Amino acid sequence: MAQQLSPVSGGHQDSAASARPVQQQPLPARSASAAEPLAEPKRPWYAFATPTIGRAVRHASRLLHHGGSALPGKVVERIDPGFLARTLGSLPYGVVLVSGTNGKTTTTRMVASMLSDMGLRVFTNPTGSNFTRGVVSSLLTQVSAFGHLHADIAVLELDEAYAVHFVRQVRPRYALLLNVMRDQLDRFGEIDNTARLLAHVARATTGTVVLNREDPRIARLADEVQPGVQVRYFGLSQALRSYFPSDDDMHNTDMQAAGTQSTTGVVYDPDCLDADTTLTHVGDHEATYRIDGHDIATSVKLEGVYNLFNAAAAAAVVRAVTADTPQGVASDDRLIASLSRVTPAFGRGETISVNGTPVELLLVKNPMGFRLSLASFPPAGHDTMIIINDEYADGRDMSWLWDVDFTGLRGTGVASVSGTRAWDMALRLEYDQVPVSHVDTDLEQAVADFVAADPDTPKRIYCTYTAMLRTRAKLSHITDVADAGVGR
Repeated sequence: MAQQLSPVSGGHQDSAASARPVQQQPLPARSASAAEPLAEPKRPWYAFATPTIGRAVRHASRLLHHGGSALPGKVVERIDPGFLARTLGSLPYGVVLVSGTNGKTTTTRMVASMLSDMGLRVFTNPTGSNFTRGVVSSLLTQVSAFGHLHADIAVLELDEAYAVHFVRQVRPRYALLLNVMRDQLDRFGEIDNTARLLAHVARATTGTVVLNREDPRIARLADEVQPGVQVRYFGLSQALRSYFPSDDDMHNTDMQAAGTQSTTGVVYDPDCLDADTTLTHVGDHEATYRIDGHDIATSVKLEGVYNLFNAAAAAAVVRAVTADTPQGVASDDRLIASLSRVTPAFGRGETISVNGTPVELLLVKNPMGFRLSLASFPPAGHDTMIIINDEYADGRDMSWLWDVDFTGLRGTGVASVSGTRAWDMALRLEYDQVPVSHVDTDLEQAVADFVAADPDTPKRIYCTYTAMLRTRAKLSHITDVADAGVGR
């Protein structure tokens, strides 16, 4: 993490100017049925055997080398449609649903880890299972032979589109909605459509909705919650806003740089909303949070300034959950102490040691995330590799790479570029006058060559989702790589 941070290219530079222009797009009309109890599908007579059937499918799939954690979930959804709602409905504190464009995995890990520290038994879905069928598959690995889940609460990461399908079956008690960015547009369409998806989640939540007050589209979702549902916010101090530009900030600044007129017209001021948890200072593996008017400084194991902001989100929802327990809301000191112990999720600032050389993996999937990663991790003293794939999970449209400023890499250059879109990435770097030493579309060979070269120099790999999975798989053949599940 950089000790001296620079405002992210594409964000507004004046930290004193907190008002933000935002386009107002209509969200779907409030559904009167959103607060009504869900009708549970008829329980089949053989429901007692559902876990056994699901596990048998999982075992057979592995024996046949089909992989794919979703197959058992697909079978269970077909034979017992009520399994998901029935199982999660038995939890004393219900479900925490985490969604948004950036930060879902790390934030889910934080929330699960912190709630576990607070004494709750937590079920959470592993990375890569952030869709309804994946949640069902994950449940099959945890429930008893008779379908009982030994947990107090579930903390679930869900992709924006799949979250809508999930809340049609299970009403979350808590929702944490992080942000909306221009991400994988070929999957979800324009950014306002993503906000509409999250509006469904806000309306379906029964207890507390926690929103990012710095993102105008997310903050507006407060208007979508049902009567009686509490709304909380997490946010930034005014001085830090230039490091975390919203999508509108990025878009408007880029338009101004191109000499075009911004189409946004409504001014949004984040300070009009009181934040439950506010990030006020960032440093080298340290951060300060304001909770209930008190500033609390802490050391952190997380990498990247964006994860420090995600930590504010996690703290806000954990406070909401613990407020509903007999012990009451967690003390500020206990909350922050728990936060300081959370380690990065795989591929999100995760460091893997290869023969004594640290290799850091950083997931990139949209302009905002890539820009923040580049701003958080200065390239000096590291060899840099970029791996770009364009499989479905990555998004087919890689034109967003042209919205990322790579000029900060000019001084050190990029040692290696790989992935199915390696040549597109190399071309993009050439336009920013960034030297590239090696281009190889064979990902496994490129990774092996990269980590073997200059063994005394730390490595940093920026990679898309499927590239990250393949990179970890390759590194696991060279060194010990931790499991991808949630844990410390």
